[in-house]
Amino acid sequence: MTLPAHTFPLRGPVLRGARRPRVAIVGRVGSGKSSIFRAASSTSSQHERLAGIGPAYEECLVEVGMDQISLVALPAIDSFHHLDGDAQVVLKYLLWGDRWPAIAHHEAHQPVSAFSAPDLLLMVLDATALERDLELALELMQLGKPMVFALNRMDEARAKRLFINVRALSAKLGAPVVPTVAHMGIGLADLFSTAVRAARGADAACSPNPECLPSAHISLQLQAIAEIARQPEVVAAFASPESLLTLQLAENDDYFAQELAAHFPDHYATLLAARAAASAALPRPLADEIHADRHHRAALCYETVIRPGQAGQQPRWQILADDLFLHPRWGFVGSLVVFALVLFFVFEVSAFLDSLTVARLIAWAEPWQPTDLTGVLGRAILDGFIGLAGIVIPYMIPLVVLLVLLEESGIMHRVAFVVDRGFHRLGLHGGVALPFLMGLGCNVPALAATAAVTHGRDRTVASLLITFLPCSARSAILLALGGKYLGGFGVFALFMLTPIVVSLVGKLLKRRYPETTPGMIQQIPPYAVPTLHVVLANTWERSRDIVTIVLPLLVAGSVVLALLGHYGADAWINLALTPITVWWLGLPVALGVPILFGILRKELSLLMVFQALGTQELAGVMDTTQIVTFLVFLTFYVPCVSTFAMMLKLLGRREALYSVLLSISVALLVAAALRWPLELIDWLVG
Repeated sequence: MTLPAHTFPLRGPVLRGARRPRVAIVGRVGSGKSSIFRAASSTSSQHERLAGIGPAYEECLVEVGMDQISLVALPAIDSFHHLDGDAQVVLKYLLWGDRWPAIAHHEAHQPVSAFSAPDLLLMVLDATALERDLELALELMQLGKPMVFALNRMDEARAKRLFINVRALSAKLGAPVVPTVAHMGIGLADLFSTAVRAARGADAACSPNPECLPSAHISLQLQAIAEIARQPEVVAAFASPESLLTLQLAENDDYFAQELAAHFPDHYATLLAARAAASAALPRPLADEIHADRHHRAALCYETVIRPGQAGQQPRWQILADDLFLHPRWGFVGSLVVFALVLFFVFEVSAFLDSLTVARLIAWAEPWQPTDLTGVLGRAILDGFIGLAGIVIPYMIPLVVLLVLLEESGIMHRVAFVVDRGFHRLGLHGGVALPFLMGLGCNVPALAATAAVTHGRDRTVASLLITFLPCSARSAILLALGGKYLGGFGVFALFMLTPIVVSLVGKLLKRRYPETTPGMIQQIPPYAVPTLHVVLANTWERSRDIVTIVLPLLVAGSVVLALLGHYGADAWINLALTPITVWWLGLPVALGVPILFGILRKELSLLMVFQALGTQELAGVMDTTQIVTFLVFLTFYVPCVSTFAMMLKLLGRREALYSVLLSISVALLVAAALRWPLELIDWLVG
């Protein structure tokens, strides 16, 4: 099928492969850095311990448009003022990665895995506790690395009636600041795009402003210590930025000062003298004065950029909508509302349209029952066109229009974000939520939608799993037979079997297709009112190919089935399928033809079953176990020839044939797994 072309502006060399930058997420506990990493991470991430000790970090590959980044979530850190064990290890990896300098070669715990020092720091600021986090920001800026700040928890700050001037904060910090609501996915696409630009060098103002450096009276007292940090042998041994090393030697008695004493005792004696002189010239000891000065500068920055007010307030309805669709807990309620809306269209609106259109076409054509070869072929061609109308008019067009409305309004993107973690268990991203919902109506447009939102491994796995979703035709059979002979609970149990099977098959596919797909940043667009032109254009774009792909196969399949019936080949087919129908599934031998040729159109399977058994009252010829087995097999059996045609178009011959073998195998295994226990129960009860 022809998909719309997408263009991406290139602002420099594409950052992929060896050019891919490493971006480290840093911040305090509770700032939201884990939420940002989970929202961006791929379906599998690497967990390692820093130097084999302390808390673990996570790392994964993330795609940002045409670029890629290696995203690393480091353990939380509160301050460099006192370097405890965990903070010390984190600082080492921020400075040196796995290439520790001479002063660290003697340590017992050395790097145990490859870990390049990050190229860019993405610090997460808590908008509700900004002053506290600004102190850590001032310390991190001494590392001399490009930085981007995520101003997170903006929704909570808004609820507390706090307005933060993001531009002013960015100017104060000398680095980009992007407002986010991480647990809702808001602002994350902009955040990572900004990070890529900063890594590429498009944002030149990444070094700290003079306002972020120690106050003048502190800097004056630090000159003697800075002179120690500038000594060539010290520079070579510590491999640290001068400003950071100066402050660490001035205010801390751990690690850097200890290493200086061990490796350079003469310089250490000079350091103690410089500290004493500085403390004598200042109102408080030097370490306390540095800490107090940092706190003061953070407080001044905070007071400059924040004030109570209503500026920038979102409309109330948007706040309520985001709470419904993006909230970590209530977001699932919003997703269920969308899910229920789709089901309503599938089982109510589409059924009503079917009765007005296709049902009348079938009734109109029913009196024509030709017996000559020409008439049989003509009726078969007519059945093919009626079959196409049965897919497009009642199910495809209304469902595609509904889902286009949800997508253009911005709701579907929010549903995809909420269900993202669930799809990660299947090795997929939340972006496939839209095709999966479409699959409940018809697998054909669902597969077409999959091609628009996925590629590579994700497209293959999502397409294979979609074929196991009960489309409207299979659902109609489940409701018709299950509702009549198994009751409401039986129908519910059959439908609940689907997510279990999809989950198990997803686990199987994760082994066949290793999880090498990079993470993706899901865009959360603003709410919008879809225009009629856009809805009609997108509906046509997603449904036009069905005529060229599906119609020829439906007509050809109808012709083959008609010829087999005309020449009396049914009995031979039933006999050939006896090992499957009778021996394995325990079904009547006459169901071979309905099972085999049900792939042409699933809704015809029920009619063929009635014709094959010679009655519409199945209870007289099939027991409950056989009915359950038949329905389960039909649920997971090859969806239809139209679905196979779309798989052939999207994935190629090899994967399309694999999908057929997979669905047949799963249908046989699941049906048998239910048949044998039920037969055992019947035997025990009997």
